Amino acid sequence: MSVLKGKNVLLGVTGGIAAYKTAFLVRLLIKAGAHVKVVMTPAAKEFVTPLTLSTLSKNEVFSSFTNEEDENAVWNNHVELGLWADFMIVAPASANTLAKMASGTADNLLLAVYLSAKCPVFFAPAMDLDMYRHPSTSNSFDQLKEYGNIMIPAGTGELASGLHGEGRMAEPEDIMQFLEEHFSAQLPLRDKTVLITAGPTYEAIDPVRFIGNHSSGKMGFALAETAAALGANVILVSGPTHLEISEPNLNLIRVVSNEEMYAEVNKYFAEADVVIAAAAVSDYKPKQVSSQKIKKNDNNLTLELEKTRDILATLGENKTKQLLVGFALETNDELENARGKLKRKHLDFIVLNSLQDKGAGFQKDTNKITIVYPDSVKEFDLKPKSEVAKDILNEIVTLIHA
Repeated sequence: MSVLKGKNVLLGVTGGIAAYKTAFLVRLLIKAGAHVKVVMTPAAKEFVTPLTLSTLSKNEVFSSFTNEEDENAVWNNHVELGLWADFMIVAPASANTLAKMASGTADNLLLAVYLSAKCPVFFAPAMDLDMYRHPSTSNSFDQLKEYGNIMIPAGTGELASGLHGEGRMAEPEDIMQFLEEHFSAQLPLRDKTVLITAGPTYEAIDPVRFIGNHSSGKMGFALAETAAALGANVILVSGPTHLEISEPNLNLIRVVSNEEMYAEVNKYFAEADVVIAAAAVSDYKPKQVSSQKIKKNDNNLTLELEKTRDILATLGENKTKQLLVGFALETNDELENARGKLKRKHLDFIVLNSLQDKGAGFQKDTNKITIVYPDSVKEFDLKPKSEVAKDILNEIVTLIHA
């Protein structure tokens, strides 16, 4: 998932031959999951049409304070546009527009929006070699960077004039990479490894039957997706589940039994910074596993069970630098049982679910949690599991950066 997913992006397009590249840039932003609105200078419309960018962005394109062809048109509010954006990018940024941005001139809608923006502003210069090297242009660059704006360096190559040198607007793919790297560097779990367990485990009775539970894995998968979105390198060890997940910085490992989960978790435990044990691991397994399907010969079948490995307790005993989080699903004496598990298994905090709470527990798309620390408790409302995952990860981020 791109770090740009869900972000509101305001693209300012100025007059210059490089404006044609903005069609490709808008497509890449949309593909990354961003919401895009475009503001053009009047001169920009000579190089790329508003219809093109409107079609690609799926939003109206703005180029003037009002629609001059409609005397009843509503004023295009530059302040609202500036406040809407999570970040603004001016590309191409011509020498003329850069000079006006640096001096605070607001003689068109794009410049008024820029002066109203409260978000990070990026600019991608595009002009001919001599213009690019002119002292006034260098002054514009310096002034804009002093204001806190972020320059996306121009490329070197053949220019519209036929000259060869600096001044080419960065290619759309390079702009996207620049933005991805910039925002990724600010993510709170960047360079952290988060190990998560999810789903049930199945303990074989024979080649056909097993002992298991109703866990769907939804909570663990939501945690994995949220941790990845916060910049973490995620290792997700999941028991049997139909869920799928695809993230560039996520390693999904599928297992079946407690023993398999134990082996995989211990393989990666030493490198983990955070471990979240969200899996509903089987507490017992058959002492003897039949190599053949057990025939239905008698009215009764007796199985002798033995305890499985306590994965979480083992992790708690062996943890060094890891922040360790567990889950407790209870039906009675919930808080007391959760506090006991928190202490016995050496956890930093435990996430308590109660089957007494409507909408919580296995198979649900929602959950209601209480986060229990050794000396405090935080209660949360019923929420979608994606939002519950954010609450849990926010607690973890707070602990890491405390």
